[in-house]
Formats: sequence, structure tokens, C-alpha cells
Amino acid sequence: MGKEENKMKDNVNHPDHYTAGKVECIDAIESATVGLTGILAVCTGNAIKYLWRWRRKGGTEDLKKAKFYIDHMISIFENKDNQK
Repeated sequence: MGKEENKMKDNVNHPDHYTAGKVECIDAIESATVGLTGILAVCTGNAIKYLWRWRRKGGTEDLKKAKFYIDHMISIFENKDNQK
């Protein structure tokens, strides 16, 4: 058995669609959300997650999910601007 065959996939802790490239998605999200709290942290993390994996997992559906979270953040800021 070769090295690749001997390696067991870890679909819970390190799924392929989150580990492509030099940086794992969860590490990028952690860095991107420093200083954010609540719904803004959640929406930012989820948008990154879906943009990260769209080619390897969910295709257009993942792009739509990322857009949902981005649109939600935009509406939060537009509502704050309108309350001034």
C-alpha cells in the first residue's frame, strides 16, 4: 500500500474541501474574524467558508449561501446608517 492509500481521510476534522492550499479554512476564518463579535463574526465566517469550498463541494449553491451572509451584513449596516 502506498502512502496515499495508507492515509485515512478525516472528513470531520480536516475535510478535503476545507484543506486545499497552504492555509486551512478554519485558520483563515479565525484570523478574518478577530475583533468581530456576534452576528457580524458569524456572517463573516460563514461567507468565507462558503466561498472557500464552492468549487470543491457545493458549486453555485455555496456561492448563493455566501451571498446570503454578505447581503445580511450589508442590510445590518444599511439599517444602522438609516437610524442616524
